[in-house]
Amino acid sequence: MPAAVAAAQKVPPLVCALQAQPPDTLKPDLTFRLETLGSLLGQLRARGVTDVCLCGAIDRPDLDPAALDAETARLVPVLQQALGQGDDGALRAVMGLFEQSGFAIRAAHELAPGLLPTAGVLTKRQPQQGHRADVATALEVLADQGRADLGQACVVRRGQVLVREGEEGTDAMLATLAQQGGDGSWDGDPITWSFDLAGDLIGQAADWLSNTAERSPDAPGAGAILFKAPKPGQDWRADLPTIGPVTAIRAAEAGLDGIVIAAGGVIVLDRAQVVAICDAKGLFLWVR
Repeated sequence: MPAAVAAAQKVPPLVCALQAQPPDTLKPDLTFRLETLGSLLGQLRARGVTDVCLCGAIDRPDLDPAALDAETARLVPVLQQALGQGDDGALRAVMGLFEQSGFAIRAAHELAPGLLPTAGVLTKRQPQQGHRADVATALEVLADQGRADLGQACVVRRGQVLVREGEEGTDAMLATLAQQGGDGSWDGDPITWSFDLAGDLIGQAADWLSNTAERSPDAPGAGAILFKAPKPGQDWRADLPTIGPVTAIRAAEAGLDGIVIAAGGVIVLDRAQVVAICDAKGLFLWVR
């Protein structure tokens, strides 16, 4: 996402990244630690920066008191509170620090509106009435998750929730589902497994798409939908739900019938590839 947002700007932006967590396909101009956030804010002001966009995936960093600089020490109460909250609460706190320092927060989809697909079914396969009924269940689940500031996605089949998204993210959630046995057991590490293979899957997308074998009717997620949308009450300026090619691959591996996302509220990265994967594997992609 950072590369997509940067590419959409007429003037190349200043790219700042947490140390040891740079974007995959974009070289940062500045790196910083959470313990030096206060100094970073000062550097941005000195460079004349006025607008900031928080985008891209990171692991929640630890706060090392011994590494704090003087400018960040005064921010510790806010940072500690943020780290103890869910994703939306944490991001609101961090955005508040930037705003108090005089920066305007810009959403990724505001700066790169092409990341949001228009409403409709983007694939050859169409959702059926049963899938539409499952959306109603998914909306109730999302309301519960929103109140707890948890994940933005779930998998539903015939009114039953198969799995809810947690801190591991959507793609790892689907990987977990795909590896479940008949008793719902899983004997591996879904987070490590998912992210170890993510790069290989994207790099081998052409080979993967050439395998047009039918999805197994016995797959753990057969007949189900993946539903993804912003949490109720979520601040849309950061961490807007996102899917990409790996999501489509994982959904096919789990045997899902399709993917349903909220129109205007979910970013689709590499949209053409996502649609191609869904079409090749017989899934629908419904921007609802």
